[in-house]
Amino acid sequence: MSDLLPLFPLPNVVLFPNVFLPLHIFEPRYRKMVADAITGDRMIGMVLLRHGWEQDYEGRPPVYPIGCSGLITHVEQLSDGRYNIVLRGFERFRVVAEDHSRPYRRASLERLSEQPMDGNDRAAVRRQRAKLETMLASARESKGADPKIPSAMGDEDLVNALAQYLDLEPLEKQALLEHHSLRTRAESLVELLEIKVIMARTPGMSNVAH
Repeated sequence: MSDLLPLFPLPNVVLFPNVFLPLHIFEPRYRKMVADAITGDRMIGMVLLRHGWEQDYEGRPPVYPIGCSGLITHVEQLSDGRYNIVLRGFERFRVVAEDHSRPYRRASLERLSEQPMDGNDRAAVRRQRAKLETMLASARESKGADPKIPSAMGDEDLVNALAQYLDLEPLEKQALLEHHSLRTRAESLVELLEIKVIMARTPGMSNVAH
């Protein structure tokens, strides 16, 4: 990763390590960002816009400081200059300072490593994985959903993929991304889904939540 990472802030997208994210790039400043990235190290940092971003979207509205870098693994440039790209999540980071010398945002970063796991952590993650698989199996039966889980998928990839792809609020995904270990992320994801199940089964709870 280069010293200054291009930032792509969005109001509803959170990227996780080792998870794929398709994006359609149409704004001129972000077309320039993609063009520069594919001639460089092909890295882009995804960050979530904070509440109130609509008031200054064309400028540089505040973002959450923790995001995830992604490698452009596929790029298609359309005839009118727009791009379709696919990012693969690489690693979490914290924004330290922003550079304003280009039309798009760039930042210097602090890389955030996942906390190493010991035997107890790995056992705890396996228990959370079993709970996730049970909940998803129930969802398939009750709602016709079909979120199949490949048995060969590693625990980290599974937890991160579910955190990104499940129908969660952006702030809920952001909170999951900010966890510094796979164990706490897995535990929080299970707790979040359990709460949603309870709310869905309790008359009036979903209306109260909104």
